[in-house]
Amino acid sequence: MVKRALLIVLFFSLFLGVSPKVAAAGNAWAVIDADTGRLLDGYNETVQLPIASLTKVWTAFTFIESGVAAGEVTISPEAALAEGSSLYLQQGMKIDADALLYGLMLRSGNDAARALAEHAGGSLEGFVDLMNEKALLYGLNDTVFTNPSGLHDERHLSTAYDTALMMRFAMENDRFRTIATTKQHVYKGEEQTYSWRNKHRLLHAEPTALAGKTGFTKAAGRTLITYFEKDGKNIIVVTLNDGNDWNTHRQLAEKAFSEAKLVTLAKKGKYAILPGVEAELDTPIRLLLKKGEKAKLSTVVQIPRGQKNGSTGLWTVSLGDELLVTRAVHIKQK
Repeated sequence: MVKRALLIVLFFSLFLGVSPKVAAAGNAWAVIDADTGRLLDGYNETVQLPIASLTKVWTAFTFIESGVAAGEVTISPEAALAEGSSLYLQQGMKIDADALLYGLMLRSGNDAARALAEHAGGSLEGFVDLMNEKALLYGLNDTVFTNPSGLHDERHLSTAYDTALMMRFAMENDRFRTIATTKQHVYKGEEQTYSWRNKHRLLHAEPTALAGKTGFTKAAGRTLITYFEKDGKNIIVVTLNDGNDWNTHRQLAEKAFSEAKLVTLAKKGKYAILPGVEAELDTPIRLLLKKGEKAKLSTVVQIPRGQKNGSTGLWTVSLGDELLVTRAVHIKQK
């Protein structure tokens, strides 16, 4: 019934001349500013597609932010028998949750994903609910999860843009960032010692590649996400169903770094906004801008009525109708 409904939706979308939101096959890519989430470049970036093991970025982030106590996880029969890529964990063994997170992100272990999900969510289904709730909370409205591994399911879909945002939000968490940027990890447990090398080839070959995740299923094809840093510029590249993804990521990153200039719009400090009223900015506002975009920016500082010392205002920067930055400022009277 799901397949039939999907075909009907696609038929009427094509008949009406509307691009279908869900694509049964195809490819897509997105490049975003990692600091603001702004889309810098893309193709089919809002079309829903399977993302395979890029799912595990959100699995790790959801687990880390779930509040579950750190410690040992017991591997269930279901986790030990999880299909697909594996860390070869044995039923009944106990292993540290942090080790499972490293195995999840570096080696894409589906058994680790299942074990973490059961530990934090009480069940696989309970954890998937957490993943979907968190996706809605962070505004990933074109993303639906049905499992923590990225195994194929017709309903398990996201977009290149949403997936890039997943990485952006996750990288703001220090614990996730430490794990995702690790190239090699050794875990010495009571029962076994594991040594995991990050599968993401660019992390070992490209100085600008800081973190990432690989993925593959027959339905999704090759999927890849990479977080790049260069000269203070931070970007995230996502490709879905791209058989030449390593080269594509290099090319898209080079293009973004060459076309976008890092512009400081406001330095840290105090600014006079009204007679006798100052707004203090704790951190500078910087943006990646393409040629000609700076002239199209608009800046607004909003202050509460009856402002007084200690109140908080908002400093916003927009490009046309697109809000790029919202930053809290401290309001002070001279």
